[in-house]
Amino acid sequence: MRVLVIDIDSLRPDHLGCYGYHRRTSPNIDALAAQGVRFEHCHVSDAPCLPSRTALITGRFGIHNGVIGHGGTAAEPFIEGKGRGFGSKLGQTSWMRCLRNAGLKTVTISPFGERHSAWWWYANFSEIYNPGKGGLERADEVTPLAIDWLKRNGGADNWFLHVNLWDPHTPYRTPEDFGDPFRNDPLPAWLTEEVRRAHWEGCGPHSAREVRGYGPVPHENRWPRQPAEIASMEDVRKLFDGYDTGVRYADEHIGHLLEMLAGLGVLEDTAVILTADHGENLGELNIYGDHHTADEITTRIPLIVRWPGISPRVDSAFHYQIDFAATLVELVGGSVPGNWDGRSFAKGFQSGVAEGRESLIVSQGAWICQRAVRFEDYLFLRTYHDSYHAFPDIMLFDIRSDPHEQRNLAPDRPDLCTRGATALEAWTAEMMCSASHAQDPMWTVLREGGPFHSRGQLSKYLARLRQTGRAGWADRLAAAHPDEA
Repeated sequence: MRVLVIDIDSLRPDHLGCYGYHRRTSPNIDALAAQGVRFEHCHVSDAPCLPSRTALITGRFGIHNGVIGHGGTAAEPFIEGKGRGFGSKLGQTSWMRCLRNAGLKTVTISPFGERHSAWWWYANFSEIYNPGKGGLERADEVTPLAIDWLKRNGGADNWFLHVNLWDPHTPYRTPEDFGDPFRNDPLPAWLTEEVRRAHWEGCGPHSAREVRGYGPVPHENRWPRQPAEIASMEDVRKLFDGYDTGVRYADEHIGHLLEMLAGLGVLEDTAVILTADHGENLGELNIYGDHHTADEITTRIPLIVRWPGISPRVDSAFHYQIDFAATLVELVGGSVPGNWDGRSFAKGFQSGVAEGRESLIVSQGAWICQRAVRFEDYLFLRTYHDSYHAFPDIMLFDIRSDPHEQRNLAPDRPDLCTRGATALEAWTAEMMCSASHAQDPMWTVLREGGPFHSRGQLSKYLARLRQTGRAGWADRLAAAHPDEA
């Protein structure tokens, strides 16, 4: 068995043609989707980057593996302690160990482990190739490594190759000579001048006036494809064009990888999987070009699986990404460890019957402390620390009719909020009953001063808000966070 996993950082599915996007961002991915199974409702359990990939490599939710943030205690897996054997539990049960036990050679081409000091990412990979730029690599700097590996090894059997592309991730850095493929295409209709203007008067890191973080940053002109603020609809265009061009650039290089497999004569016998570590807010909730939340936009990811012998279709069930990790283990003949939270749906995948979950609980602890319940058409969002976005503690969105989360239904639908809150409370109790450590890492983050990316930022951000005519927001945030102010 040969397995190629293409992992595109910050790729949101609704900016791909196969998921309904109106721009031609993804001809190669769309062709892959037409030949495979496209998952409509796949979510990462924990967002963003570090928590997501830690869940993937461990097969466990952040509440169980300990990693829900980007710094502090909750950026490291729980220590096993006195009961640790000569080999760690992670060494015995990681995703790659499961695949190696099934007879696959496991290989990654990614800077991820170094970027986040996530050394556990490397657990049980047979070969590791680090492009060396900490996530600032372009596809033309990653794909040659993958092609070289395939030239040397692609004709053999029993390999798993993970290729990590970063092009849609901020800062947008597609080479200038690639051009502007979308300059004449219409923008997404939902982000109107009225919406932009309301965001301009709002607050929060990566909001319309602070696209790069909490305000102007040095060397902003280094990235001409990405705006520093959303002061006009031209800036909106620059943002969408910059992101979409990154997607198109990655897609072009995916074509090169598939051509290489075809040239080796193994494409039809190779499982090809396209996915991401999280999505990307492009104006939703007044967050531009980042991944702060536990909402639909940040936690929903593309998952496209072209598997030899499996007919093309759309799977509309709810799945965690770690459920597919478990499924892959079984599809290649391996066994899913008993300590995993991911559940295999291999039988349903092979038979064509969608076997998903009734609902999903998803978390964010790096930029904002949030947990959400995704059920039926709804997203119930509970905020524990707003990272200075001034979000209500509880929000509710009808994702089917309001996919860009513009209308908070919480005041009008207390019945649905009660369902969401009850589900979240029950899930937390169930998870903690089976946890190896007594404290939920979400509370660890809160006790250590809140999300990593907001620590120490409030005082100077309050000053910026007052300097830019938003004293009302400054007063509101100071009152909400007196200890931090």
